[in-house]
Amino acid sequence: MHPAYSVIFFTTASGAGYGLWFWLGLRLLAGGAADGAALAALIVGGVLVTFGLFSSTFHLGHPERAWRALSQWRSSWLSREGVAAVATYVPAGLLFLGLVLPGGLPGVAVLGLLLALGASMTVWCTGMIYAALRTVPEWNHGIVPVLYLGLAGGTGALVLAFVDAVAGVDGVMGVVAGLVLPAAAALKWVYWRRIDGAEAPFGMAEALGIPGAANIRVLDPPHTRPNFVMREMGYAVARRHAVKLRLWALTLLLTVPIAGLILAALLPGLAIAFLALAVAAAGVGVWVERWLFFAEARHLSMLYYGATPGGRGGEVS
Repeated sequence: MHPAYSVIFFTTASGAGYGLWFWLGLRLLAGGAADGAALAALIVGGVLVTFGLFSSTFHLGHPERAWRALSQWRSSWLSREGVAAVATYVPAGLLFLGLVLPGGLPGVAVLGLLLALGASMTVWCTGMIYAALRTVPEWNHGIVPVLYLGLAGGTGALVLAFVDAVAGVDGVMGVVAGLVLPAAAALKWVYWRRIDGAEAPFGMAEALGIPGAANIRVLDPPHTRPNFVMREMGYAVARRHAVKLRLWALTLLLTVPIAGLILAALLPGLAIAFLALAVAAAGVGVWVERWLFFAEARHLSMLYYGATPGGRGGEVS
């Protein structure tokens, strides 16, 4: 599939924002201080979420009609994602008022719980948009939404640890990030192994509606030049490039952030600098991971264009 940079930015930025909101909500639920540090974290998460959601509309042919997707929540994971995203703004907004108004608002712990639930549900729906597509074998795995949750939780914890350091708050989010990021990286490795070793679920015979037929091949191309389907659905990345990018993704997602967290703990005076480096590296790592998520997937419609079916959908750059 052709990597859409607006969607990559959306899932990277909003994933970190929702992850931050999730951990902030749990902190408030557990009795954490509703102070300036919590307000700063809420605002940072809101900026990441809002800019991410806004960028996702650039991939639409008619962004002004995006609101119509909310009406299909009974059958569409995309619609459910939109509904969950809008609903999550409610506890976020109430928490903002509770943190800025003199005397605050009652029920901060309950609002924290609602914020955490809304954030996790939105990210889950985002992952299910792809996991529910049987026409893209590389995405049609139950591990995909779990991966989205893991990466959102890891990057969100990392950003919250940075916000805490800037605010001068001693928290445990660095430890949380140090636990969640390796788990997410391990899940991603399992996902890559799974799609590399997967057999093609369908072939040309099934695509043509004559299962059991053998030695079917394309005599002539359907079009004399590349069309929209071929450009959007048939994008492929060479195996050697994919391997290098996977290593870069794991390095930026795991090695650099973990090193930054360790150095921040050993050298508290430079904690902000090391955590900033960790956040930046993790953000680029998720960007590379999401680019590969699209580039390594191919829609089954490419069978009609003579593509060789397989778990990863092609080896041509």
